[in-house]
Amino acid sequence: MGASAEPQTNTGELNNSGYDIDPSYIPSDDETFMNDRQLKYFEKQLVDWKNSILAESQGTLNQLQDGPMREPDLNDRASSETDWGIELRTRDRQRKLISKIESALRRITEGEYGYCQVTGEPISLARLRARPIATMTLEAQERHERQERVSRDD
Repeated sequence: MGASAEPQTNTGELNNSGYDIDPSYIPSDDETFMNDRQLKYFEKQLVDWKNSILAESQGTLNQLQDGPMREPDLNDRASSETDWGIELRTRDRQRKLISKIESALRRITEGEYGYCQVTGEPISLARLRARPIATMTLEAQERHERQERVSRDD
C-alpha cells in the first residue's frame, strides 16, 4: 500500500506549501489588480504573519505554565508582575489581530480582498503591502477616523 496524501488536521498554524512565489516578487501597479499571483503573495504574507503570532503566543503560554513568579524581593516581584501584565495585554491585541488576519484570508477566498469595504475601490498595493489587513482605502480610512473624532468630541 503506497503513501496517500491525507488531509492535515488544523493545528492552528497554516501550511506554507503551495506558495510557488518568487521570494523577490513584489506586486506592481503594472499588473492586473488582484491577479492570482498578487493574491498568493498577500495570502502568504498573511499566513506567515499569523504563524509568527501563534509561535510567539505559544512561547508566552509555555512561560506562564512554568509556574508562579517567586521573586523574593517585593520590588522585583512587582516589576515582574507589571512585565507580565504588559505581555498579556500584547497577546490580547495579537489575538484580535489574528481575527483580522483570518478575515483578510476569508476575503481572499471570497474574491473581495484588496477592495475598500466602504467605496468598493481598489486599495493601493503600497497600502496592502504595509498593512495586509487593510479594509479601506487610505482616503476612506481618514474619513472614518475624522468621523470617529467628531463623534467622540460630542
